[in-house]
Amino acid sequence: MINIRKTSIKGYVIILLGFIPFSGFSQSNGFEVIRSIELMDQIYEHLDKYFVDNIKAGNLSKTAIDAMLKELDPYTVYYHESNIEDYRLLTTGQYGGIGSLIRKVDDYVYIAEPYEGSPAQTSGLKAGDKIIKIDDKSMKGKQSSDVSGALKGPKGTSVKVLVERNGAQQTINIDRAEIKLPDVPYSGMLENNVGYIKLNSFTRTASADVISAYNKLAGDGMTSVILDLRGNGGGLLIEAVKIVNMFVKRNQTVVNTIGRIEDENRVYKTRSEPLNLDIPVVVLVNGGSASASEIVAGSLQDLDRAVIIGTTSYGKGLVQRTFDLDYGSKVKITIAKYYTPSGRCVQRLDYYDREDGERPKEVADSLIKIFKTVNGRDVIDGRGVEPDLEVNQADLSRLTAMVFRNNLIFDFATKYYYSHPSISSARDFNLTDDEYETFKQFVLTDDFTYSTASEEMLKKMKETAEAEGYYDDVTKEYEALLEKVVPSKERDLEKFKDEIIHLLENEIVSRYHFQKGRAEHNFQNDPYIVDALRVLSDNKEYNTILGK
Repeated sequence: MINIRKTSIKGYVIILLGFIPFSGFSQSNGFEVIRSIELMDQIYEHLDKYFVDNIKAGNLSKTAIDAMLKELDPYTVYYHESNIEDYRLLTTGQYGGIGSLIRKVDDYVYIAEPYEGSPAQTSGLKAGDKIIKIDDKSMKGKQSSDVSGALKGPKGTSVKVLVERNGAQQTINIDRAEIKLPDVPYSGMLENNVGYIKLNSFTRTASADVISAYNKLAGDGMTSVILDLRGNGGGLLIEAVKIVNMFVKRNQTVVNTIGRIEDENRVYKTRSEPLNLDIPVVVLVNGGSASASEIVAGSLQDLDRAVIIGTTSYGKGLVQRTFDLDYGSKVKITIAKYYTPSGRCVQRLDYYDREDGERPKEVADSLIKIFKTVNGRDVIDGRGVEPDLEVNQADLSRLTAMVFRNNLIFDFATKYYYSHPSISSARDFNLTDDEYETFKQFVLTDDFTYSTASEEMLKKMKETAEAEGYYDDVTKEYEALLEKVVPSKERDLEKFKDEIIHLLENEIVSRYHFQKGRAEHNFQNDPYIVDALRVLSDNKEYNTILGK
């Protein structure tokens, strides 16, 4: 370890503070900065001199930095030079690797879904492969992040993966490549000339990819469009502005950012001519839609340019900027809040007014304000983007959740793939009754247990009735009712067949038709799509929702 003496660190701090405008913070805060850095330096010095073992200075400093930033918010993050690929993936969607989703099952990590055309797929890796070793190093007990790190590497390098498939082991050599995760994994035409564009992220190519997909669909005769932002956690703000620009006039304010430093107070306006000012637009959102997704949805809602359908979005109204540090590292810092055209900020959680160690709280109801869209509709701040039309999607049953969590759907899909050389198209694929019966028997061999919410509530009611002295009067009725709600795998596998079979079919489809197949198969039973198609087929309802 290289010791930084107190005299040198003081000099460094004074020089550093000389470059920081003191209008940004008080004189006492400047003193606290100097004091804190001096104390940190002294602790490092004493650890280096006196700790019983040799300290790992790099690990200690990263732990200290991570812990410090964690006190601020989840979005202010330090990128050490060793994990700079994570930052690159976030901003560009690119990384060096094999191109596959992975998942942890018990002691091992499995290939969950190779990307179509990726080195993982072309080299012969398949969904369901258990990763035993990577470059002769055992992967037993490793976390998904460890396995992911071992599979990644510079383009052109190779990696040797020992997998287990159908009880037999084989070694697969893979040449890593530059993997670009698609911002638009799927676009296509639905019924009645409705175009559909799924946007997964806001990297540097997001707007170009959406525009390209839009233009192709327009050439195919598209008359209205669905932009699906479900599960899209955001990315680059400027890409969100460009996507909004597709549907609104030039020089329209899309978002304002306001921070503590005056230089971060900016107005982002559309700069190009729109692609189409009149085409009906529906934007799909859910609780996983955040940040740049909320800028797109919130701005188009404020401007009454699109109908927002789904469930309330995540509620991230904060903006980050990345700064380069020495030694190839970076820090991403929250520098502002953003505000949509109506003037609202969708930030749901308050990270700033909390005690040490306290979880952030939602913005209090008493502080929620009402804003107006262009057509005078009410929208609120502090709660994410609330949809114009809410989709009522029932939660999965306890049984379905357990079947999914225990990887029974994943495992059955693997078995199905190796016993069926091919299947029909993704949109047309359906399991037969006999195939579902085979799945039921497969599930019944697993010894997992579960309880129903009704069972739990009845047992609490029994405790209350016993305490009040009424239980003896209702014993027979209670036991008869309990018998009907106590879990029965065989009964519930039939009762919840519809929701289970959709998940199962979708997993099987992915083995043959990859991500595009998943998207196409989902159209059959997607309540978001059903509502979007209905609204887009009815001009009166569409215009009424927008307050026209």
